[in-house]
Amino acid sequence: MTLPPDRPVVLIAEELAPSALEVLADDYEVRHLDGTDRPALLAGLADASAVIVRSATRIDAEAVAAAPRLKVVARAGVGLDNVDVPAATARGVMVVNAPTSNIVSAAEQAVALLLAVARNTAAASAALKAGEWKRSKYTGVELSGKVVGVVGLGRIGVLFAQRMAAFGVRLVAYDPYVQPARAAALGVRLLGLDELLRESDFISIHLPKTPETVGLIGVRELGLVKPGVRIINAARGGLVDEQALADAIADGRVAGAGIDVYSKEPCVASPLFAFDSVVATPHLGASTVEAQDKAGLAVARSVKLALDGEFVPDAVNVQAGGVVAEEVRPLLPLAEKLGAVFTAVAGGIASAVTVEVHGEVAKHDVSVLKLAATKGLFGSVVAEQVTYVNAPHLAADRGVEVALAVFTDSSDQPNLVTVRGALPDGRVASVSGTYVAGPREALKLTEIDGFSLELAADGVLLFFRYADRPGVVGTVGSILGSAGVNIAAMQVARRKAGGEALMTLTVDQVVAADLLGEAGQAIGATAASTADLSVG
Repeated sequence: MTLPPDRPVVLIAEELAPSALEVLADDYEVRHLDGTDRPALLAGLADASAVIVRSATRIDAEAVAAAPRLKVVARAGVGLDNVDVPAATARGVMVVNAPTSNIVSAAEQAVALLLAVARNTAAASAALKAGEWKRSKYTGVELSGKVVGVVGLGRIGVLFAQRMAAFGVRLVAYDPYVQPARAAALGVRLLGLDELLRESDFISIHLPKTPETVGLIGVRELGLVKPGVRIINAARGGLVDEQALADAIADGRVAGAGIDVYSKEPCVASPLFAFDSVVATPHLGASTVEAQDKAGLAVARSVKLALDGEFVPDAVNVQAGGVVAEEVRPLLPLAEKLGAVFTAVAGGIASAVTVEVHGEVAKHDVSVLKLAATKGLFGSVVAEQVTYVNAPHLAADRGVEVALAVFTDSSDQPNLVTVRGALPDGRVASVSGTYVAGPREALKLTEIDGFSLELAADGVLLFFRYADRPGVVGTVGSILGSAGVNIAAMQVARRKAGGEALMTLTVDQVVAADLLGEAGQAIGATAASTADLSVG
């Protein structure tokens, strides 16, 4: 099969599930390299539009700077410790991960570690394989009736708690961001951290790694724990002070631990490795076939969306992230196009803009439409690529305030979007459009500065403002025709005969500024502008 020569390059820096590669193979040039080979990585990034990594490859400021075409960095997993998100954001590069891909695997790993620690499974197995049959040495404890403390009641913490409930344990949790009613619905009693440490027979940690959580379980906290407690950390390295935990095991206060993550990885030496009562695994929380497939598929789909210029729900550095309602999704390209048309007809950057959403669609969360419109506002007026990532920063840097207003019952249209803004000279400009669903699905412009029209929001558009009089349309058509520019559609809107008129044309190719100016001058236009809506 002959492949198009200009396909975007997707760089695979670490092993990815075959199912994920299949998602990318048809539309992109997929290249593989070893992301831990720094010179090879930097060289490979030179013409990459996307790079997919796991945990071993560092995408830092140097790597981002080496990739002038880069649009998206994808981490096939949950954490982003190896990606410099601020550096990517500054360059308008989207960063995505797979936030839910390994949550079941991570929760199950914590359960596995807890059970292994409770029953001394690892040490007993090693001893038996070494020829020792010492049943009494490896006597464990039952879970039934014990108090299990869950530190962090997020998605993984909840899954862990639900699975532990089947063992007949009493569940308590520490999470300052969870309401007591929510915890109660899960069968969990909320406690302060110190109280949880004092009451729990088992403690499992399920927190992200932040400046506030690093070292959360240290010398002071381990001095508060119930004697004989067993501690599990399959979340993030550094949440538990490893030396302090080793000391607590040595003096008998802590009976054992199950550790899957470490402050520095790879980790092949730790004070915890000296104890038979410690079950240590090499960061296996996401190491299941199912988790790897989910992570690879999730980021491959996100990469595809990003390279197609579409909104990516799993982008971590995009404002208004999250799930977009199906009713809102078709309005994303409309809002972006309206932003582009607004800048064209306004003749420059506004000082303040409001994105108005009217009709039934406004009953949903439409905050993402403000972001899409902002992207469109700057697409033709800045040299750098404008993305969902850097559009808000471009607006802030230029002092442009972008607001959102919703009106659920103020439009004849079920979904009408208006971009309205004040210009530095005091003028107010506006552009409106709608999405037409059904067999004749289309995005349409419906109004510009109070002039009503109905025109497909697509292709290359030309706008002329002039005094209404005979012969103007013919003059413009003649000038464009002489230059070999074909007109695909045309509309004239006016408020009254002989008053100001707006002519809007759809043409088959981009029109040079000098030709646009020539046509405008020939008809005495007060304004002549163009917007290319054919580009993403």
